This record gives sequence, C-alpha cells and structure tokens, in this order.
Amino acid sequence: MSLKSEFASFLVRSGAVRFGPFTLKSGRPSPYFVDLGVLADGEAASRLGGFYAWALLKNGLLESTDVLFGPSYKGVPIAVSTAVALFRDHGKSIRFAFNRKEEKGHGEGGLIIGSPLKDGDRVVILDDVMTTGKTKEDVLAVLRSAARVEIPCVLIAVDRLERGETDLCATSEFQQRHGIRVYSIATIEEIAESASEVGLIPEASLSSIRSHLKQYGGRRL
Repeated sequence: MSLKSEFASFLVRSGAVRFGPFTLKSGRPSPYFVDLGVLADGEAASRLGGFYAWALLKNGLLESTDVLFGPSYKGVPIAVSTAVALFRDHGKSIRFAFNRKEEKGHGEGGLIIGSPLKDGDRVVILDDVMTTGKTKEDVLAVLRSAARVEIPCVLIAVDRLERGETDLCATSEFQQRHGIRVYSIATIEEIAESASEVGLIPEASLSSIRSHLKQYGGRRL
C-alpha cells in the first residue's frame, strides 16, 4: 500500500473524513466532511505528523523551510506533530510556531507563539484544508506583520478540489492571487478512490464525490 493510500485509510478509519450528506458553513452541500480535530490522541497525532513530514520530503520542501507554522486552532497540533515526526523519523530539527487569535499585553505578548520569526525566515504554513483561502490570507497578514518572512508554500492534508470565487479551484485561486503554491497530501477524490478500493466506503459514496466535483469542482493550474 502506498503512503497516500495509507493516509486515505487513516483518515477514513479515524473518522477524520466522513461520507454522507453534509452542509458546509458556506451553505454548500457536500457528500463528505473533513475534520482533523478528531485526531486527538498521541497515536493519531504521531501518525498525522508522519504523513505531513512525508509530504514535505516527497515534494522537496524542507530545503526551503526554516519554520513550520500552524494557524490557530487546528493548525497548531499539525505543526507540532510534524516537527516531532521530522526529527524522530528523519533527523531533521525544524522550528515551529503558531498564532493566537487575540494579542496579549502581558507575559510573552504578541500574536506569535513558539519560535520567534526573523527577517528572511522561510515559513511553510501547515493546515487541514483550504475551502476559500480567506483564512490563509489572514495568516499571511499575521506572518508579515511579525517579520519580513518568505512564504514559499502551504501544505494541507486534503485538497477539496472545489472552485472558489472563479472557475479555478480554491488552491489554484490562492496560488494565482499570492504566488504561493499549495500542496496537499491527497485530494478528496484520491481519498475516496483509495477507501473504495479497500472496501472502507461503498461505491455509491465514490460516485457521490465524483458527481459533486462535476458540479462544484474547479480548474487546477
């Protein structure tokens, strides 16, 4: 089994990806739901970090990474578990940081927690999904207000492949707007296909995903 297939199985078996009729915050109907927040124990966090570490290495991203940044709140355990996995499995010690929602005027203060950001730092943003890109744009503002950093890319767990405000999918739209490439460990279609192949979901769920993407899918750059 490939690591991408292992990742798909991990997400479905853990309930981090669920299939069935859902309604998203945007009001758009969806035949699946992604929630990495359910990965809330040591084993799950360790495995999740291992998959992110694998994706960073597979795509050659570590060479341009000084800091792993996890946007609060769901990105926080992703950044920490990925940094741990990189050192544990690959001997790579990478700094990590995350942000708080509101600035504190006492204690450590500021919006950034973890490794202080310095001018010239190359910061890779780690998160779960990208639906519209708006939250990632907010993160860009936070990072750039902290220091003159470079942001070579964003790495997410699941690419929904759905269009944003144009005919482009949200990840390509973000890349076009900001010049920052978005990588994913797997797309929702790849996850559904892998889960269907090993009998984790019925063929009907895979068909629902494909029908959904025909209606709401976006063009990829």
